[in-house]
Amino acid sequence: MALFAGCVAQANSGGAPPGANPNATQIVAEMQRHNDIRDEELKQYQSLRVYRVEYHGYATKISARMEVEVKYDSSSGKKFRIVSESGPRFLVDRVLKRAVESEEQASQDKRSTALTPENYRFQLVGSETLQGRPAYVLEVEPLKPSKFLYQGKIWVDEADFAVVQVKAAPSKSPSFWIDRTAIEYTNAMTGGFWLPEQIRSQTWVRIGGRATLTIDYGTYQVVPADAEQADAPQSAPN
Repeated sequence: MALFAGCVAQANSGGAPPGANPNATQIVAEMQRHNDIRDEELKQYQSLRVYRVEYHGYATKISARMEVEVKYDSSSGKKFRIVSESGPRFLVDRVLKRAVESEEQASQDKRSTALTPENYRFQLVGSETLQGRPAYVLEVEPLKPSKFLYQGKIWVDEADFAVVQVKAAPSKSPSFWIDRTAIEYTNAMTGGFWLPEQIRSQTWVRIGGRATLTIDYGTYQVVPADAEQADAPQSAPN
């Protein structure tokens, strides 16, 4: 889902909060700082994602499934390879493949989709505990309508300033036939980094029925930058 290309997790680099009671501006600044560190420290990762879509209409239920291998390299970006697909052709082509294409498109222009003050207005509305860790809760509102931006709430880990959960809706409907869409998105810590865990999107269609798209990101194989340096050949002493 391209909506969340801008909030793919930040590195777990620790770091102290900007103050005992930071405001939204300080929290977002720390998010950006940690994201920059993450970009420097995360060299590569690989995972096998599972895309599923179910459509419930009038006395009708149909579904499709697709497995996609994703390889990320900090120097070249993401590469997607479809491993398997099953289900009705129109669901595979019009829903699952378009979800992959949308993420590819958004990843080519990270600046316009990033969770930053250039794209969003932020308001701190409280704090909650997620997975046993305290998190700031912020409301986000896009500064312009876009199918790649969203409005709703984000949960930001208080220690790592990583986005750990999102509950939102697109700021602009991608199609006249879509009435509304609700999206839930989670990140999880893996290999020392916060990375996408699952996206669940429910879309209500104007002609009736509901489509549910789920993306499970699977198990990651993560290569940090310091591991690459450790594997580099050492020059012989003089």
